[in-house]
Amino acid sequence: MTSRPEGFRRVVDKLAEFGRQIEAVWLDVAARTAQEAADALGVAVGQIAKSIVFRGPGDRAVLVVASGDRRVDEALVAAIVGPLARADAAFVKERTGFAIGGVAPLGHVEPPVMLIDRELCRFDEVWAAAGHPNGVFAVRPGELARMTQAPLVDVAQGASTPGLTAPSPCSGFCQVDASIGLCPGCARTLDEIAAWPALDDAGRWALWDRIAARRLPEAR
Repeated sequence: MTSRPEGFRRVVDKLAEFGRQIEAVWLDVAARTAQEAADALGVAVGQIAKSIVFRGPGDRAVLVVASGDRRVDEALVAAIVGPLARADAAFVKERTGFAIGGVAPLGHVEPPVMLIDRELCRFDEVWAAAGHPNGVFAVRPGELARMTQAPLVDVAQGASTPGLTAPSPCSGFCQVDASIGLCPGCARTLDEIAAWPALDDAGRWALWDRIAARRLPEAR
């Protein structure tokens, strides 16, 4: 493992911290695009969780993780986090610690403002970059959201896929912090936690939108 690039090793260490049975894989070929990653893994392009970085308010990195077969709608992202600008390769490397083509959704040198597009939930399993174009790891979309505490939102161009199942925001054992009235892990109130099992998917996605508003107010 010590022979692997630093960015890949950083992601491996971060995955180990979560205690999940998720392992990073080193590919024989570099996969700098979603199509290259899909070809190398033998999966659908939509199963590739690509990372798109913008320059956001306060010169902070805004990271959007989206399906490889979907284009990110910058206007929808800006409506959530505030004005966006183009991020060049130097900015991406400085803020995330990863080069373009290998930006992972975790293990950043500076915590970005992060969103996960809900179209990833079309798939039971997706593949994300592991800090290097040769590095990837498989994860369930809901698990990725819980690990990163990034909200699942609708930021892809075009019509949303109907009937998407909304995963639970719960990151473990929910416990409400009385000082803020929310569970720090999932950003839900006690009433919202209790109501979750009875909600339909429309109601659950609406709750995810409220979670995004709670987690990202400082981004604006």
